[in-house]
Amino acid sequence: VQLVESGGASVQPGDSLRLSCVVSGLDYLEAQTVGWFRQAPGKEREGISCFYAFHGSTYYADFVKGRFTMSEDNAKNTIYLQMNNLRPDDTAVYSCAAGRRCSGSYYYTDWGNDMDFWGKGTLVNVSS
Repeated sequence: VQLVESGGASVQPGDSLRLSCVVSGLDYLEAQTVGWFRQAPGKEREGISCFYAFHGSTYYADFVKGRFTMSEDNAKNTIYLQMNNLRPDDTAVYSCAAGRRCSGSYYYTDWGNDMDFWGKGTLVNVSS
């Protein structure tokens, strides 16, 4: 299983960016639990969004609700993260992951605990 992210860039506050994650080695992407995560310098990795295939639902961390949207193109085996109204505190390495389930933890830093496969990440830098 391999996940490869792309789309990271240096942008200004208020800008938009779309990240992509190509998934290989897993059949039927729409039946997989996948998510986006990020790790800012000096901080723990935290969950951003997670699509839980068993429920057919997508969950978002409160700090991105209304700004970030996760989607999939099953024909391309690709998941996306559309990020709007970016802020300096969104600066981080963004990674995608696939696994067994979305963590129901209150703590966003625990969201990756049930993910089994990870990409290497792509850097998003938001500054003026």
